Amino acid sequence: MSTYRDLSAPIGSRRTPVLRTVGTRERRSHLTAPRVPTVGIDIGGTKVMAGVVDADGNILEKLRAETPDKSKSPQVVEDTISELVLDLSDRHDVHAVGIGAAGWVDADRNRVLFAPHLAWRNEPLRDRLSERLSVPVLVDNDANAAAWAEWRFGAGRGEDHLVMITLGTGIGGAILEDGQVKRGKYGVAGEFGHMQVVPGGHRCPCGNRGCWEQYSSGNALVREARELAAADSPVAYGIIEHVKGNVADITGPMITELAREGDAMCIELLQDIGQWLGVGIANLAAALDPSCFVIGGGVSAADDLLIGPARDAFKRHLTGRGYRPEARIVRAQLGPEAGMVGAADLARLVARRFRRAKRRRAERHERYERYAQARRATRGAL
Repeated sequence: MSTYRDLSAPIGSRRTPVLRTVGTRERRSHLTAPRVPTVGIDIGGTKVMAGVVDADGNILEKLRAETPDKSKSPQVVEDTISELVLDLSDRHDVHAVGIGAAGWVDADRNRVLFAPHLAWRNEPLRDRLSERLSVPVLVDNDANAAAWAEWRFGAGRGEDHLVMITLGTGIGGAILEDGQVKRGKYGVAGEFGHMQVVPGGHRCPCGNRGCWEQYSSGNALVREARELAAADSPVAYGIIEHVKGNVADITGPMITELAREGDAMCIELLQDIGQWLGVGIANLAAALDPSCFVIGGGVSAADDLLIGPARDAFKRHLTGRGYRPEARIVRAQLGPEAGMVGAADLARLVARRFRRAKRRRAERHERYERYAQARRATRGAL
């Protein structure tokens, strides 16, 4: 069967049997998955990053496109993804596309049920992109993708029970056991940031109060710094001077930079965030008992200024401390590219071995052009 006819089959008939086997295949993917280049896509609130990744986790080429605030509709983001894949496929023999989305992805890894920073609500992302690209597409949560990358190529190598925590604007997470991502019955496991740690505490955008990410995240760090600066606290003198009195200019990376330079308030704020991180990790250890916690995301750039206090708090709050083995707490190694690398590597689970690379690239461009023409015709009719 030709590539074009195979991908033109009814979506339900061609996708269901593939994804039913993914969970089993994940456990042995690093041994049996096709060693072919794939594209990983990392979708955030303001950017889409795409890269061609080989079977050893090496990034062969990377592209980035911005998604302005007024252009976060599903259609615009899907257009951006398609254009990036087409651009990369001009220079690389791409066999599959993996997408790491910052949101809840259903158990079939087709629909983005909810994305807090994009206008996606029950969006059939995999099927939409499969219609436009002549390669298999796999969709997963971005934290799952990052955890997979760290387990395969980074700080989690050799671990059979791993929990990843991503500290960014909020807190994301993922669970890996015996080389398989644990997604839960409905696909939304790992939303650790919304565990309640302070009943009646800070209001969270999720609608609840006292969520963990309100005390240990980039947002929490910036909120505390801005409140101190707005109150003209003497301890905030250094950062007030740094932003010339413009409190709204205070950012997480700025706080980390000043902490490294010795600013006492910034060091204390990172210690506070780290202590709350340790409390949450102790709770997760009680529930999941992993061998290793990998800490990633932008806030983890603070390194020992954050992770040192987290380790101390973890030891103080761990249930049964002194009578049980303690999980390691380590910083992620792959940085901001982990989600992209992991999505690409997961995509190899559904990659097919194509022999006619040039023909496949031509078919991909033809399909995208037909789709674009149909859209233009529809707009003209309106």
